Amino acid sequence: TTMSSSHQFKVLILCTGNSCRSQIAHGFLQHFTLPDFVHVYSAGIETHGVNPRAVETMYQVGIDISQHTSNHIEEYLSIPFDFVITVCDHASENCPVFPTHAIKLHHNFPDPAKAIGSEIEVQSAFANVRELIREYLTQFTHQHIPAEYHASTFS
Repeated sequence: TTMSSSHQFKVLILCTGNSCRSQIAHGFLQHFTLPDFVHVYSAGIETHGVNPRAVETMYQVGIDISQHTSNHIEEYLSIPFDFVITVCDHASENCPVFPTHAIKLHHNFPDPAKAIGSEIEVQSAFANVRELIREYLTQFTHQHIPAEYHASTFS
């Protein structure tokens, strides 16, 4: 088959506010895959803006999500997603039903925005969640995205 006839994967990552966990996940999945073949979206059932600490924790691993926007799920209801990944229990319980054949995956990650303590403790909470999300999306990419669509940075 030619590249032009190949399937493009559309993946939606869903959280409550589309500010932390879904943004981090969006950043990793975009980083792991080729943009021509894997279109990554993230949204919330509310929009809280992109958390500056989420931007910062991703910068620390060389991924820039500073241009991401915080989007509402209703913006994407017409897109035929292949995968919908919910990254918090609240979103999976309150998610509008998609008129979709998408494979739905769910993993509840702790919310780093709820971390309290010193600056170092809060940064550490973000880094811990970032690594959990990285691991999850590494597995997702291996399992669900064909190898020819993996970015060269992904192994």
